[in-house]
Amino acid sequence: QVQLVESGGGLVQAGGSLRLSCAASGRTFSNYPMGWFRQAPGKEREFVAAISVSGGSTSYADSVKGRFTISGDNAKNTRYLQMNNLKPEDTAVYYCAVSVVVGLSRHSNEYRYWGQGTQVTVSS
Repeated sequence: QVQLVESGGGLVQAGGSLRLSCAASGRTFSNYPMGWFRQAPGKEREFVAAISVSGGSTSYADSVKGRFTISGDNAKNTRYLQMNNLKPEDTAVYYCAVSVVVGLSRHSNEYRYWGQGTQVTVSS
């Protein structure tokens, strides 16, 4: 079993930055790939970024590529999402999740464990 807790969300102006954290307890990120997803009101949950167990491989949605960076610290059992140059369309609840498949999946149904989410609001 894995428990995930996100933090770091908040309200920021367009062009600003936030860093989200995802802390895991139970089984660790050293065993499973991890991803970030987001869900805006009235929209489906969408893939944002994913990182391999070693941290050597990453994957990003086109909408955030070049602005967001996913990283991790296995010693702290924590993963991060650094978000720069935020836009109003980035407003959503952001979730971290642990995958149960090999490779960096973009499909939410291939992630078994989910955090409770953290709200990110970007004002124009």
